[in-house]
Amino acid sequence: MKRELRLRLRRIRNRIHRLGKRLRYVDSTTYVHRSTRVARDVTIGEFGFVGPGSQIDPGVELGRYVMLASHVAIVGDDHNFDIVGVPIQFAGRPKQQRTFIEDDVWVGYRAIVRRGVRIGRGAIVAANSVVTKDVQPYEIVAGIPARHVAWRFADPAQVARHDEMLRSALVEPSFAPPLGVHLTGVHDTVGD
Repeated sequence: MKRELRLRLRRIRNRIHRLGKRLRYVDSTTYVHRSTRVARDVTIGEFGFVGPGSQIDPGVELGRYVMLASHVAIVGDDHNFDIVGVPIQFAGRPKQQRTFIEDDVWVGYRAIVRRGVRIGRGAIVAANSVVTKDVQPYEIVAGIPARHVAWRFADPAQVARHDEMLRSALVEPSFAPPLGVHLTGVHDTVGD
């Protein structure tokens, strides 16, 4: 009962935020922090999370279970700079490319994602990284520019099992408790 009430309150709060920002294509289970700047055409699937201070420019699609940490920016590719004799400010904009961040992706604190890239399902982008090209499914990238550092799952069977979960019905939410909360019984068994 308590879990159902929390989920219902979350949906109400999220609806208020979505209406205030005029976000028609954001699922009711998705949380978008009130300080975040989000273009009105952005699409976000179920149980997404967009942290405070983030900026998402037009033409972005986020899948289910996507987490964007605080101050993530999905920007760029919005000025012509190669027209001789015309200041950049007056050179216009190129045709805008769409950006796709697939299901179950985690983008870390202050990461920048350049418009037009695709971040594959299950990938992780480390904090302060700059993503300038596509990221493969389940790849972990870091740095400026972001480069491969590891794979999220080492075993192909794990990838297959996780892919099956992502294709299935929604996962029953089980949110982590707030920091500093003591979980009864958890700490009591450490060291036994």
